[in-house]
Amino acid sequence: MAQRYGGKFSPDGTSDTTTPSTSFQGARRTRAGGRVNLLFLAPLPLIWQAFGNGPVQMALNLSALGLLLLAAWLTREGLLAEEAYEARKVARRPTLPRKMLGSVLTGAGLALAGWAATGGIGAPVIYAVVGTALHGLAFGLDPLKDKGLEGVDLYQTDRVARAVDEAEKHLTAMNDAILRCGDRGLEARVGRFQQAARTLFRTVENDPRDLTAARKYLSVYLLGARDATAKFADIYAHNRSPEARADYEALLDDLEQNFAARTEKLLLDDHSDLTVEIDVLRDRLAREGIHRQSL
Repeated sequence: MAQRYGGKFSPDGTSDTTTPSTSFQGARRTRAGGRVNLLFLAPLPLIWQAFGNGPVQMALNLSALGLLLLAAWLTREGLLAEEAYEARKVARRPTLPRKMLGSVLTGAGLALAGWAATGGIGAPVIYAVVGTALHGLAFGLDPLKDKGLEGVDLYQTDRVARAVDEAEKHLTAMNDAILRCGDRGLEARVGRFQQAARTLFRTVENDPRDLTAARKYLSVYLLGARDATAKFADIYAHNRSPEARADYEALLDDLEQNFAARTEKLLLDDHSDLTVEIDVLRDRLAREGIHRQSL
């Protein structure tokens, strides 16, 4: 469905320039796009090769098609997992190396397609080796080690990872709900709140001890925001009520301010903890220095 463009310079756009839009602050273009989409399209001609050449050819070509499509799906999921890994300062490596498995399945799919086409052994082996190598060069390897976990309590880190994953699900549900409204301004407004929420996520990930102080924000408040967004989207999609929109935007303003305030409080607490540790260490060094001079 076509969507009407909206913005500050549109006829129905807002001209408020006092609050700059930051909905795309820190955003990056996903790599799970163009090249991966080609992986889904490239093996489709095997459908025509599968029929009209006997049952063996059909089985080989359809199996090759299935392997190549599965490889494309794993590659896309692997790129998304890698982006999530890179976005965090503290992260575990993906449990399943999806991109590497996609490389292997790509080689296997090309080998089956080559076998169906030639009936020999040499060509399928060449296809398998070249396909696996080219896929690996094009998409790289999966992250193979944990990041930022040196000296970190793994139990606390796992708790934070689970809490952040659940919070991200709430943000995704909010985004899916607001898309039903078909309003670019509301989508951008939700995006700005999501940016504030993810800033809090990154703060908690950097210091898992902050999870207790931020747990309500990652669960109760985001759950309420998700439910409120879903209800608002249902109402606004039908009657475009300006009162409902004003109430919802006011809610987002309050949520964004509270999330930002909690993030600032956590950062100040972390700085205070560091200052205390530095003062304690200096006192110990001073006492040790006095003791050495007395000797």
